[in-house]
Amino acid sequence: EVQVAESGGGLVQAGGSLRLSCAASGFIYPGYAIGWFRQAPGKGREGVACIASDDGSTDYADSVKDRFTMSSDNGKTQTTTYLQMNNLKPEDTAVYYCAASFHLYPCSIVPGHYGSWGQGTQVTVST
Repeated sequence: EVQVAESGGGLVQAGGSLRLSCAASGFIYPGYAIGWFRQAPGKGREGVACIASDDGSTDYADSVKDRFTMSSDNGKTQTTTYLQMNNLKPEDTAVYYCAASFHLYPCSIVPGHYGSWGQGTQVTVST
């Protein structure tokens, strides 16, 4: 059974930093991808960043490029993925979700490409 769980959310002032973690386990497929997504109140879920297990290649939404960095510690059946968020802005406030997709290369920040989701962690950026 695939399990995905996020941690590390919280309240931070604008300009501050947070690091989110995503623990994904229970799969043995090569070529998986991990994605980070967020959903603000009243808005749809949007892609933030992703990483491909094959080569560590990443992709980012334009709104977070140069501020967010994704990395991972890959294992054969489990992986821990990190989203380092710097220079946070109030518009980054949202519930952040981690998701896993198998046999996905290059990685994608399209929510529909992912089938296993965590419960989400709240990130609140104050002015």
